[in-house]
Amino acid sequence: MPSTPEIVRIEARPYVALRGKVTMDGIGAFAARLGEVVGWLAAREIAPNGAPFIKYDVVDMDAELVLETGFPVDDVHAGEGEIVTGVIPAGQYATLRHHGHPDGLLAANHDLQVWAAEQGLQWDADGDRWAARLEIYYSDPFEVPDLNEWETDLQFKLKD
Repeated sequence: MPSTPEIVRIEARPYVALRGKVTMDGIGAFAARLGEVVGWLAAREIAPNGAPFIKYDVVDMDAELVLETGFPVDDVHAGEGEIVTGVIPAGQYATLRHHGHPDGLLAANHDLQVWAAEQGLQWDADGDRWAARLEIYYSDPFEVPDLNEWETDLQFKLKD
């Protein structure tokens, strides 16, 4: 069940992630590759400083999505291969906390977008390309094995 949406100011966050292109039905398999990022970070003795996320760079639900799954880190690093680095931009974000199974995230995304439209808010996006559209996963599957108890934040950057 989602919480009430709100607008929050978020500071810039360097990150390391795996980048890929998938269709809607491939998101789960792509997210499962997060372990590759964990291994890459561990090999370089870089510690994540926050919860894992999926960053939606291009969202075309009828065709292809460009995603990054990774972790925030303290400093900007150089990536290699499918591992990319960057900075999630600072700014105002429309946010929504989703409590429940990840299958409910599509509806939570819809709810956040409807709320933003009702508020007259504009996304920092150019068509299907988003400046920052994130799902942040706070629940560790080893500590919270029941997916119905997971906590996930949606954070969508608003136009400055």
